[in-house]
Amino acid sequence: IRVIEPSHGWVALKLGELWEYRELLYFLTWREVKVRYKQTALGAAWAIIQPLFTMLVFSLFFGKLAKVPSDRIPYPLFCLAGLIPWTFFANGLTQSSNSLVASSNLISKVYFPRLTIPLSAVLSGAVDFTISFVLLLGMMAFYRQMPSGRAYSFHFSFSWHS
Repeated sequence: IRVIEPSHGWVALKLGELWEYRELLYFLTWREVKVRYKQTALGAAWAIIQPLFTMLVFSLFFGKLAKVPSDRIPYPLFCLAGLIPWTFFANGLTQSSNSLVASSNLISKVYFPRLTIPLSAVLSGAVDFTISFVLLLGMMAFYRQMPSGRAYSFHFSFSWHS
């Protein structure tokens, strides 16, 4: 028998307990992936189409019309390199918060580490991230742009004009 008591103060993540329930995490993630691709008519192609069309819109409006500089990087590549991690973060945050509400009946009836529900939602988004990242690598090869040492260092320059 396991007695569940409320915690006081800072709650530890209990990663060891999460490791014990790794099969549950795997199956919840797999369920999320299957549901995500079953609900779209395009299936896994949606993971390519969505960032591709967003990149085209950004390239048109910000690159061509607004003339936003991209530091001599082709603008579609510049947009896609920023859109992919941002989309992963934004979708992960949204899906993880929605997953807690959607799984409230499971959470209230059975004991398991509660972190598995939002973590499975984020991990299912990692599939989309991986597919989109392959698209980014393909575009980098097309434009003959490979990451340089500048990609790994943060350089901020400010210029003050009076």
